[in-house]
Amino acid sequence: MKLILGSLLALCCFAADAGPWPAKPVRIVVAYPPGGGIDILARQLADKLAAPWGQPFVVENKPGANTIVAADAVAKSSPDGHTILMTSDATFSINPHLYARLPYDAQRDFIPVTLLVLLQQLLVANPSLPANNLAELIAVAKERPGSINYASYGSGSQPHLSGEMLKYKAGIDLVHVPYKGISLAVPAVMAGEVQLTFSGVASSIAHLKSGRLKPIAIGGAKRSPLLPEVPTFSELGYPEVETHAWFGLFLPAGAPREAVTRLYHDTRKILDEPEFRQKQLIEKGYEVVGSSPEEFSSYLKQDLAARGIAVKISGAKAE
Repeated sequence: MKLILGSLLALCCFAADAGPWPAKPVRIVVAYPPGGGIDILARQLADKLAAPWGQPFVVENKPGANTIVAADAVAKSSPDGHTILMTSDATFSINPHLYARLPYDAQRDFIPVTLLVLLQQLLVANPSLPANNLAELIAVAKERPGSINYASYGSGSQPHLSGEMLKYKAGIDLVHVPYKGISLAVPAVMAGEVQLTFSGVASSIAHLKSGRLKPIAIGGAKRSPLLPEVPTFSELGYPEVETHAWFGLFLPAGAPREAVTRLYHDTRKILDEPEFRQKQLIEKGYEVVGSSPEEFSSYLKQDLAARGIAVKISGAKAE
């Protein structure tokens, strides 16, 4: 009898402790520094989620080690639905292939909630390069092997993987020149230090209009509405040259199903708001997705496999 009463008391205490959800401020841990695109989007989502959830949202930036610092922190956080990870493809699609060991398990330590947006990158060139399209670029590279350089922001970064896949599929020799960030890679192309790099659409448009860069091709299944005149690698016969990055939301494994479902549905509502969708996403070069947890989980498996091939071809190693 004492055992039964004790068990009932424990269950009552558990129910009382569980209470309504969310029961306290919610953290969105962003795997990048303040001020970038992913950080801005995180803060916009936080502002819009706070009212319906009845709790303040706090954006906490934890950059470092190619998103590993943030991922590890969230993986080890309490799975009570009050800590959210907002990160990119680096965490789940690229790092598992680059690092022999990670402090988190990309498959077991997280629940995918929604893939927010895709960011297709554009292959841009210095105006002095004697090639105005992909066919001409390939022809020049074959005629003068090793004479064309392309910038990335490190081994295993998206520009590196895209550049090496283009080399592999087109049978050309381009020289990889890593910089310490995209903020250095693009100016290097404009200055003529290197001839090529991959850059985000929105951040490239001003340079394209000024004539300091010229477009060659873009990734993705369809052309960007911001640059409808620029063809995709796919339509040019190189569908394997993927240039995309993505931003997504995750909860630590064991988080309440209610948290997963509500976070997805409320976030999807925000993404579907016509003005927000157009002004804050499409006009900034994002391809809006807003997939369900199940769709996101399936996508992650495909993306992980595809990035594995790209990393192997590139020979990239964790720096």
